[in-house]
Amino acid sequence: MSTTETLFTRTDSALGEFSIRPLDPFADAELLHGWVTHPKASFWMMQDASLPDVEREYMRITAHEHHQAFIGLHEGRPAFLMESYDPSRLELVGLYEAQPGDIGMHFLVAPTETPLTGFTRAVITTVMASLFADPATERVVVEPDVRNTAVHALNEAVGFVPDGPVQKPEKEALLSFCTRAQFEAATGITQGASI
Repeated sequence: MSTTETLFTRTDSALGEFSIRPLDPFADAELLHGWVTHPKASFWMMQDASLPDVEREYMRITAHEHHQAFIGLHEGRPAFLMESYDPSRLELVGLYEAQPGDIGMHFLVAPTETPLTGFTRAVITTVMASLFADPATERVVVEPDVRNTAVHALNEAVGFVPDGPVQKPEKEALLSFCTRAQFEAATGITQGASI
């Protein structure tokens, strides 16, 4: 896959164009290393990762049959990391009752010296719109750390409903779900976006 291939594009009325492309574990490793080891990325749990660690982790993800990673761009510049996975096979196996059409999601906004109002919400909206652009996706499943109150508020803003805490090996997580209808009701976005 080419790092110039655009998989999804959405225009935010206030902040402009957001797009998503495949992640290249080699070409993107240095960029990702700066993001995942930044103090603001503490919940990503890669604070002490070396550059080779990041390369290896994203080589593993991009080679995995049930896990994908993407770079999100804002106005053509890398601005966020997105992962999708099959929660019936990874992350949440045995911790909840999986349904057909479930997809798991993680996202990380790149650190910046000049934050834009509404940017993180525009990112999660883009991530969710890209997942629901696939007609096979019925529900998005997330499992952020129970202590990550900022992401809980963002999740709620795009339609997620908490189900309750689950204990994962690395953290206590707040299992939350968002159906297509809940996303559309929360954001006013209906599918028909370009993919």
